[in-house]
Amino acid sequence: MVRVGILGASGYGGGELLRLLILHPEAEIVLATSSTYAGQAVESSFPGFAKRFDLRFKTEATPEDLSHCDVVFMARDNGVAMKEARGILEAGSRLIDLSADFRFRDVRVYSEWYAGPHADEELAREAVYGLPELHRTEIAGARIVGNPG
Repeated sequence: MVRVGILGASGYGGGELLRLLILHPEAEIVLATSSTYAGQAVESSFPGFAKRFDLRFKTEATPEDLSHCDVVFMARDNGVAMKEARGILEAGSRLIDLSADFRFRDVRVYSEWYAGPHADEELAREAVYGLPELHRTEIAGARIVGNPG
């Protein structure tokens, strides 16, 4: 069973991850964050998930929370994952980022497309673009995957 955390779980991408992973036989959602619904039961925000699991949204993930996750999906705005990735990795989790933060290994290309500097050039170089048709082998061993958008 893969223990999953979803940061930004109440937005469009995070909600879709909840919907898909709640039914996955090998996934256990152990962490969900939402600044909007912090403290509320996930099922109260997503009535379709009623009685599926007992989980409350947290405002943010602590290092302790992250240490219970095998993989963390970051479903937040561009610019957030690049600042929080090190903490996720240091907690022993892998990161799959739904924003644009880790789609480019070359931070100059990132800056051209997203009009701002990348906060962690070293991790950007390490990240793997998550298109399995092109990078299947690299994805399997990656600590950071930049999900295609």
